Amino acid sequence: MGDQDLPGVLVSGFEGPSGICKDHVGELQKHFNLITMHELLENKTQLGPKIQAVCIWNREPAINQELLQSLPALKIVASSGAGLDHLDLKLIDSFGVKVANTPQAVSSPTADLGMALLLAAARRVVEGHQLAVSPDTESFSANWMGEEVTGSTLGIVGMGSIGYKVAQRARAFEMKILYHNRKRRKLEEEEAVGATYCDKLDELLQQSDFVMLALSLTPQTQRLIGRRELRLMKPTAILVNIGRGLLIDQDALVEALQTGVIRAAALDVSHPEPLPRDHPLLKLKNVTLTPHIGSATHQARRQMMENLVGSILASLNGLPIPNEVLFK
Repeated sequence: MGDQDLPGVLVSGFEGPSGICKDHVGELQKHFNLITMHELLENKTQLGPKIQAVCIWNREPAINQELLQSLPALKIVASSGAGLDHLDLKLIDSFGVKVANTPQAVSSPTADLGMALLLAAARRVVEGHQLAVSPDTESFSANWMGEEVTGSTLGIVGMGSIGYKVAQRARAFEMKILYHNRKRRKLEEEEAVGATYCDKLDELLQQSDFVMLALSLTPQTQRLIGRRELRLMKPTAILVNIGRGLLIDQDALVEALQTGVIRAAALDVSHPEPLPRDHPLLKLKNVTLTPHIGSATHQARRQMMENLVGSILASLNGLPIPNEVLFK
């Protein structure tokens, strides 16, 4: 715990994979008395009433009814990143607690990674690196090839802030851009990136050389891409996922990659994370995997923390909350 005169903010801790990075702790400590989950659990009676906000970093601490009941002064749950699938918004709203996230901070770096994965899979960069550094390599084959990106067709599923930034980047590669979204973008937004709206997901899947998933996980989007959808894609198509692992039926994806239904996949997300070490996706050469690092840049994480601090301060001072998530 820090300065007792400052508003209490609950955090997961400062160690381990979900701990707040030491580079960003200072920004929180300027404004708040940080109370860790371990400290709260050891002394709920004394510390619970002091906590006015929860700062979620890497999906921790988990918010449930028991925790909410132990925090009578809680005003806001501020969650890093854009995804909300780890939060029960209806439950939080029932306690009269606000929710905020940090979508602007993550959109550019996540779009950057989406393009990096697309390029890496298309040009077989990871395979090429392994070939180049292998002690068994004696020569390079002139017939070792990948797929052309320039002039190809990219289908973006989910045209929110991340998907739109992917389209901006893809335009520089002279790609034909299709998109499918819950709600169609304004005509001027489509024209700015040269994007064509597909009312039906099937239409996008059938036409695209690359399909990129950049949408949120909801009950409606869980396993959006399954065996039927994969079979609609071109046999030369590459699937990129920068959304959530559960957007894809992973068993169906493994089968599609093993049998040539699609050419390759590039995934920043999976379910679970990390995958079990014997999972078949880890053994396939036509899969490129990264450890959920869409927003993992120093600049983005700094902005995320600044956004979280701003939202908490606004809530505690009765001001409009930046990036407030409105429960529908």
